[in-house]
Amino acid sequence: MLYQSTRSRHTVNSLQAILEGIAPDGGLYLPVDLDSLNVDVARVADKSFEETAAVILRTLFDEFTEEEMADMVRRAYRGKFETEDCTPTVKVGGDYVLELFRGPTSAFKDVALSMLPVLITEAKKKLGITEKILILTATSGDTGKAALEGFHDVEGTGIIVFYPNGGVSAVQKAQMVTQEGNNVTVCAIEGNFDDAQTGVKNTFAACAKKDLTQYGVRLSSANSINIGRLAPQIVYYYKSYCDLVAAGEIKMGDKINFVVPTGNFGDILAGYFAKCLGLPVNKLVCASNQNDVLTEFLNTGRYDRRREFYRTNSPSMDILVSSNLERMLYLAAKGDCDKIAGYMKALNEEGEYTVDADLLASLQDTFFAGCCSEEKTLQTIRDTYVTYGYLCDTHTAVAVAVAKDFKATEAEGKTVILSTASPYKFPVSVLSAIGKEPDADEFRVMEQLNEATQVPVPEGLAGLKEKKVLHTDVIPKDAILDYVLKKVEA
Repeated sequence: MLYQSTRSRHTVNSLQAILEGIAPDGGLYLPVDLDSLNVDVARVADKSFEETAAVILRTLFDEFTEEEMADMVRRAYRGKFETEDCTPTVKVGGDYVLELFRGPTSAFKDVALSMLPVLITEAKKKLGITEKILILTATSGDTGKAALEGFHDVEGTGIIVFYPNGGVSAVQKAQMVTQEGNNVTVCAIEGNFDDAQTGVKNTFAACAKKDLTQYGVRLSSANSINIGRLAPQIVYYYKSYCDLVAAGEIKMGDKINFVVPTGNFGDILAGYFAKCLGLPVNKLVCASNQNDVLTEFLNTGRYDRRREFYRTNSPSMDILVSSNLERMLYLAAKGDCDKIAGYMKALNEEGEYTVDADLLASLQDTFFAGCCSEEKTLQTIRDTYVTYGYLCDTHTAVAVAVAKDFKATEAEGKTVILSTASPYKFPVSVLSAIGKEPDADEFRVMEQLNEATQVPVPEGLAGLKEKKVLHTDVIPKDAILDYVLKKVEA
């Protein structure tokens, strides 16, 4: 299957798209014939998560045989999640919550980043590549640890994770800086996530002009700019839909809505891919925090990153440059790569762009957008816990609040809210929200939260305080390229 860059007519096969991560022109890869692909939801109605994943991923990456993909999925997921069903859907009041935090790092990124290392290593074998694949990743908190967990000690790979210094929770930071593995590096930058993401993208662009193979290295990415990272996220949209059918909550063919707490637009884009493949989706609801650049764009057609950046209690969404929106624009523009290249050039050089009315109307046909303040986020956590006995993290609370606004618009169909992280990843905010005074030690706060709610602390978070800090590097935001080259040349 061919994949094309969003910014030119450059094409590669799916194995190359997985390994490269980002196209040489800076664009992002998409299937050339996405509209021709189909996965009838009835086909996977009675299948397990692993079986559903094998069907969907084989559809998108057909260079692998059915047998190969089934084996790869088993190796990626078997025995790694808290629940046999990796992503359970539970009823909370009149809505449904898709719990995506049951993996080893307690965040939704585990679903994709359990699969990506397998995809990369198997693609590498099929293409006969002998160089080490060096993964470069920028994180706003969750991708970093999930990527480290997936790639540590994987033969033939290395990984460098960059995170914003002071821009992640203490729990998220501890997860990353205590990571063991002989092929992992973690580095803080003096800047925000957008600075880290821009630095990584610029490093890819600069290294495309260098021959890193002389050092036995090729670069790739574990961010959702890599189609191999994004594709596994489609699976849980299908699985949640089938769960509702099995529970008698909907009938096969009924359209439903998904509400997604969104920063980099990857998770919600996976929902759009699911719709393209045939899943009966009514609306995809984009839920933003105080950094509401996506809300403004989807309501007005103007994307403007030249705004104040807020550090919020939902830090994984503290993003002003949403990379995966580029893919959505390409699809809405019906593959007009010149138009997309123009938008991205304007965003890079001028800080903003405005799409035409037809393109905006196409987006609004599928997407609803809303945002949530800091205060409302905490109030939503409190209300959800008091009313339903359900404890959610700050990011999920943003989605719950926006879901309420969305349903007030006379929205049709059942609504599923994606819960992207365990409340124990943000214990200070969650404990404060339910009316308890948090200790100064965030790790003690996890104990307080457990004592107050009896919700179990995830195994992967419980022993963090005692783990040794292994990674202490901090660099200026414009030093990422030099840092990477020193590691490559060492």
